[in-house]
Amino acid sequence: MKVSEKYYDEIFNFKGQWDMPSSCGLKIRTVGGKTYVIVTELYQDNPGTSVTYAGQSLAEQICQYKGLDLSDIVYLECNPDTNSKLSFYDEEYFEVDFNADPQHRYRQLSPEEVKNIIN
Repeated sequence: MKVSEKYYDEIFNFKGQWDMPSSCGLKIRTVGGKTYVIVTELYQDNPGTSVTYAGQSLAEQICQYKGLDLSDIVYLECNPDTNSKLSFYDEEYFEVDFNADPQHRYRQLSPEEVKNIIN
């Protein structure tokens, strides 16, 4: 299952768990004075760790590479639509708060929120 290039501006290579070479789609958008870092799962085109399991380490690697401050970004994970019959592969965006307890770490964005950030 191929991920459409509409979900990312570039492929970002990162060190996943156990320094496993990994990759994700990456978009960075500034909207309303906020910087959104959007990482997209690439499924079969990612040889290593998923964006969800890479978590804060991935966010830190992106910030270091792009010259951003982790405390100044809004970090979003995207599970792209792959046109699968399985609902697991429907498009979803989640805001990730690394400082929250595990139960409140992820918040799913509404389609309207996504539209306001992406467009």
